[in-house]
Amino acid sequence: MDYNKAALALHERCPGKLTVQSLVPCKDQDALSTAYTPGVAEPCRRIAQHPDEVYTYTFKGRTVAVVTNGTAVLGLGNIGPEAGLPVMEGKCCLFKEFGGVDAFPICLDAKTPAEVVAAVKAIAPTFGGINLEDIRSPECFAIEEQLERELDIPVFHDDQHGTAIIVLAGVLNALKLVGKRLEDIRIVENGPGAAGTAIIRMLQTAGARHIIAVDEHGILYPGRPAGLEGHKAWLATVTNGEKRTGPLAEAIRGADLFIGTSVAGALPPALAATMAPDAIVFAMANPDPEITPQAAKAAGVRVIGTGRSDYPNQVNNVLAFPGIFKGALSVRARDITPAMKLAAAHAIAGLVGDGELDENYILPKAFDPRVADTVAAAVAAAARESGVARL
Repeated sequence: MDYNKAALALHERCPGKLTVQSLVPCKDQDALSTAYTPGVAEPCRRIAQHPDEVYTYTFKGRTVAVVTNGTAVLGLGNIGPEAGLPVMEGKCCLFKEFGGVDAFPICLDAKTPAEVVAAVKAIAPTFGGINLEDIRSPECFAIEEQLERELDIPVFHDDQHGTAIIVLAGVLNALKLVGKRLEDIRIVENGPGAAGTAIIRMLQTAGARHIIAVDEHGILYPGRPAGLEGHKAWLATVTNGEKRTGPLAEAIRGADLFIGTSVAGALPPALAATMAPDAIVFAMANPDPEITPQAAKAAGVRVIGTGRSDYPNQVNNVLAFPGIFKGALSVRARDITPAMKLAAAHAIAGLVGDGELDENYILPKAFDPRVADTVAAAVAAAARESGVARL
């Protein structure tokens, strides 16, 4: 199927993918006067006196803003907020279809982190949560961190944390297959941008101790002369305990797990062949991975995942974000904590039973109806335990 052609036809036919539907019929004068003036003044007065009752009398508690400034849309780059709108509409469709969460696309003409933060803070009273999307690195880090500090609703950059959660879930199950432990294995993360950095943090939260980060300049280490600004300077201090230097070839030798969030072809088969026995590879460059599953298998890799739906073990964020927000909204969480993300990863991994687990099935399928509710329950419980739940 030509998905590009089909997508153009789909978007033209509607146009777009979303509509606004009233939950309250206004077919007579009484209904009109209750839904709008004069009756609507009473919930307004109640909320003015008791601000938390906004959750009782409006859609705030079940609605998420999906926000971008169009600076890193899919693999297309900085194409602007208008061009990012189809993606944000699609994300809102996934929120509703997979998690039952209402979501609204917000595309900002905002060039700087300060402008994005100001705009999101200004619209935040309307929403129960903020899903940041397709904002370029490293600006996405500062934007998310400031919004997390200054808002009392969950803020979640899905490009970072959704990807990290699914990767951890897949890694946990892959390690079961090969009989290794997360705290023992040697891990290489290639391409430590937004997603790669979050993956490293997530793996460390889960117990990983031996991680090397590699970018276009080679292995990250303190004092490296090239390309060590911002988050990479921090990564250099919390990874690479062996103080290795050099290119990817030096990092990958003997590694148990390769995680790629970089570019097509970044892991040649000759390098994959130097990994440890029963190696695991997550090659997630899109649309073309760092190494194809066929080439990886030929090089001796035991388990491989990608970001593509036409290969086994797809790392698909739809397994995470609908359930995460459903769970967070259900308890009116103030934040989405590392413990909540970890709980989501374990919940996703647990949906693949030991009897089902094999090299081509380490993650549940996107259309598995159990996923969102299972993730939501785990996230809600972790929110209570973390002390960020208001219900």
